[in-house]
Amino acid sequence: MTPVNDIRCDLGEGAFWHPERGEFFWFDITGRKLHSLARSWDFNEMPSAMGWVSRDEVVIATQTRLMLFDLGTGASRTLCALEADNPVTRSNDGRADPHGGFWIGTMGKRTEPKAGAIWRYYKGKLRCLFPGLTIPNAICFAPDGQSACFTDTPTRQVMRVVLDAQGWPDSAPRVWLDLNDAGFNPDGAVFDANGTFWVAQWGAGRVAGYRPDGGFAGAVDVPAPHTSCPAFGGPDLQTLFCTTAREGRPNPTDLDGATFASHSMAQGFPEHQLVLEP
Repeated sequence: MTPVNDIRCDLGEGAFWHPERGEFFWFDITGRKLHSLARSWDFNEMPSAMGWVSRDEVVIATQTRLMLFDLGTGASRTLCALEADNPVTRSNDGRADPHGGFWIGTMGKRTEPKAGAIWRYYKGKLRCLFPGLTIPNAICFAPDGQSACFTDTPTRQVMRVVLDAQGWPDSAPRVWLDLNDAGFNPDGAVFDANGTFWVAQWGAGRVAGYRPDGGFAGAVDVPAPHTSCPAFGGPDLQTLFCTTAREGRPNPTDLDGATFASHSMAQGFPEHQLVLEP
């Protein structure tokens, strides 16, 4: 993989390919920035993840709220508070679901144990799905829309949960992929069109693929160890992007914090559109 540009993030996250704009976006959480290959936007609080509503309007999760943001004008308005009364936490990994909802994780700014949670914003209301998490990550949805995955990174276990007809969890999450024996730390993740789960493995400098049965499908090496979030993009959705971080690197190289891309044999599917109206 090679860097997409010369931007280096302290904590790169939220890799996102906008299907209507044909444009790639990513965040620097602690740098309080949203980047694209064309321009960058500054925020007054930490942003981390987004989903698309229209060509110009996106929903962005920050440390205190979900906002509707106009990429053209830079205007924003609050949709709802997100743990705004809790100064300990910020937003982290998130993604739109197949039913037009938005799942977003929160976590302690200093990685306080069990300070975080996973929430779902759906038809104008925010509901807590899974409380008591430390570093929620890997939020993504199988191509058939019938299940979701997520992880609490320190557990090194990827959970899978069945969804009902409106996209709500329909059962207790179960361990689908246990990476403890291999020693890998699951971070952001995305499914490809064939149901292979691609997960950035923090500290390992790679994005690893796992088949629907949990079997290892292969890995793409990234020349920076703190890989954080993958996404498929490009006109054929066969470009694999991955954000990385300089955070936690005592002697960072020039490639730490870069966002990388390479052609992939796997093919993604378009990010789901957020539906704001009930």
